[in-house]
Amino acid sequence: MQMKAKAAVAIGALGWMLAANSSAQPLRATTAATHPQKVEDSLAQRLQACTPCHGQEGVATAHGYFPRIAGKPAGYLFEQLLHFKEGRRGHTAMRHMVQPLSAAYLHEIAGHFAALDLPYPPPERIDVSDAVKQRGRQLALEGDTHKQLPACIACHGQRLTGMLPATPGLLGLSKDYLTAQLGAWRNGLRKAREPDCMRHISMRLDDADIHAVSAYLASQALPAITKAVAAGPTPKEPACAAPRTT
Repeated sequence: MQMKAKAAVAIGALGWMLAANSSAQPLRATTAATHPQKVEDSLAQRLQACTPCHGQEGVATAHGYFPRIAGKPAGYLFEQLLHFKEGRRGHTAMRHMVQPLSAAYLHEIAGHFAALDLPYPPPERIDVSDAVKQRGRQLALEGDTHKQLPACIACHGQRLTGMLPATPGLLGLSKDYLTAQLGAWRNGLRKAREPDCMRHISMRLDDADIHAVSAYLASQALPAITKAVAAGPTPKEPACAAPRTT
């Protein structure tokens, strides 16, 4: 319900801006007709439509529910745009926005935001117990062999800033957003092509684990270098593959 309400507010704000631009006041009608205002036709200008939710230049807005997209790997951003377009991620506003766009244009959008190198705000201050902090740290940095859970760093990089070409960083995101996405994976509301690693991982997380790892990640400061790192050799079996049954 919270997500739908915020999405509706963002869409309403975008609609208001578009309407304001398309209807000049009568007093200015003659001037506008004889001296039309020129708007720069650039990708950055067209992508102003992304700012109501993702913030100016994609650095996220103050409420933090919608994610930062500036600086994320281009391969990841492109895949997510495809997931919205093809229905693997269920967000009505995003699907409507990307539905008419070609794959080539989605590549351009992904490349634009990936190239942005902008500062991050301080991490969230989250009041949780020491036990919750320790559990979150364990899941992020060590994993849990009993639950067949790989550490987050196994796929998202030792600094948790992502791995090229298409694994995102986990720092600089709000706890609300991280919690919602893990819940969406676990409940089948968010999907990816196989091997759908996060689906397999999320099914092994209980509510307490999701709370702990989200709190830990959201409260960590980013390192000096925030960009995704190059991935090493691809293992024969992904660290997040479905658990063996034999």
